[in-house]
Amino acid sequence: MEFKHLSVLLNECIDALKIKDNGKYVDCTMGGAGHSFHIVTRLGRNGELIGIDQDTDALNAAKARLKIFDNVRYVHNNFYNIYEILEELHIPKVDGILMDLGVSSYQLDNGDRGFSYMKDAPLDMRMNRDNSLSAYEVVNNYSQEEIYRIIKEYGEEKFAKRIAGFIEENRKDKPIETTFELVDIIKRAIPAKARREGPHPAKRTFQAIRIEVNGELEILEKAIEDSVEKLNSGGRLAIITFHSLEDRIVKNKFRDLANPCTCPKEFPMCVCGKKSKGKVITRKAIEPTEEEVERNPRSRSAKLRIFEKI
Repeated sequence: MEFKHLSVLLNECIDALKIKDNGKYVDCTMGGAGHSFHIVTRLGRNGELIGIDQDTDALNAAKARLKIFDNVRYVHNNFYNIYEILEELHIPKVDGILMDLGVSSYQLDNGDRGFSYMKDAPLDMRMNRDNSLSAYEVVNNYSQEEIYRIIKEYGEEKFAKRIAGFIEENRKDKPIETTFELVDIIKRAIPAKARREGPHPAKRTFQAIRIEVNGELEILEKAIEDSVEKLNSGGRLAIITFHSLEDRIVKNKFRDLANPCTCPKEFPMCVCGKKSKGKVITRKAIEPTEEEVERNPRSRSAKLRIFEKI
């Protein structure tokens, strides 16, 4: 299957990075090289792009698309390890870092990846297929209480308790093996009136399980801190999120990095000694235009936030 992915907020991301001819940039979630292509085309011979992705299919697609460029380095890894990755590459600082936290169209549409509630596939959802934890393990081996917590916290699903209970009852007879089996269970757990309103009834549960399988929220704070640490002065970190939990983490982390002082407000001066790492460029997140949403409905929930290092 061809790796296709419409890059979300493409022009806004390129503008955010303020790409310099001889700069060094990191695409933490390279995917099919949608953003990467537009970064590297703006670089001169002395500029360099480091592309990171934990999905080997994505890296192979990126290599094919960027084969005419000789200033790209490809890394099969998780951007959680960005500090260590750049250390191993002997790159002390970079001028810009991009994170696109969305699941690619390829991953959603590829029948054997198990990310989509619209396609029947084995329960998988691993972005890195070398990892042992899959959606199958979560759905069939986690306790009912753990499943409830995940769906409630990561999916913000108000029927989380019923869904977890229905999963528990159904897996007593046999393992839940496919996406459509899980979708059917979720639909039966959610009252008919609620199923007719709002998004697809399985959307929030699938999101929650995917987050758990890939540890998406756990890695984000450290990755942001390490990314800012690795930026040159004036360098920028641009992050695209697709749901409120991610966006809240990014917003709060950027705020804390810009103003880390923990002194009580009544203190006349700062005594904690914590120094600002930079400034938040986006007081309000940048969202897709109506035209982009019409062209690519999956961009609807995207938000871009930008931080600049001092």
